[in-house]
Amino acid sequence: MTTESTTQQWVKSSYSDNGGTCVEWAPATASATGIVPVRDSKNPGGPALTLAADAFTSFVAGVKAGGFDTTA
Repeated sequence: MTTESTTQQWVKSSYSDNGGTCVEWAPATASATGIVPVRDSKNPGGPALTLAADAFTSFVAGVKAGGFDTTA
């Protein structure tokens, strides 16, 4: 994890809802480094989780497929 989240351009995920479960990522950093920083939009000064691009891609595919839905 890193706390250097203020120098990056952050974008809110299109899958975030307005109920407070929002994540942001820094696509320019991901393109330049192959590392995808992700953070909680409610805590922009807090730490960011950094993932390898292939791990992030797999995670997004799982979200789109409903693999993390908890309403069973």
